[in-house]
Amino acid sequence: MKRNTHFIVPKGKFRLLPSSEEWLSEYQFGTRVARHLFCRACGVCSFYVPRSNPDGVAVTVHCLDPGTVTHVVTRSFDGQHWEEAYRATEIAAHSDSGGT
Repeated sequence: MKRNTHFIVPKGKFRLLPSSEEWLSEYQFGTRVARHLFCRACGVCSFYVPRSNPDGVAVTVHCLDPGTVTHVVTRSFDGQHWEEAYRATEIAAHSDSGGT
C-alpha cells in the first residue's frame, strides 16, 4: 500500500526548486492525464499531478521538511471505488486557485 497522504496545491502556487527537474523521472499510464513524478535517486514520489485535479499538484505530506506545515486536515477517499468517490465529492475543486 502506498502511503499517499497529500494535499492539493494550485499549479500557479507550486514552485519547484531550481535544478530539481534533473532529479525527476516521470511515469504516465491509462488516460495520460496524471503525471507521476519520482526521485531518480531514491524513487520517492514527493509530488505529482493527479488525474482528479489536473490543475493542481498533489504534495505528499510525509516528504515535507519538519515545520513547513503546521496544520493538516485530512479527508479519506475510497481508493477501491475511486471513480464513484471522485464523482460523489468535490475533490476537483481543491485545485481552484481562485483566479490567482
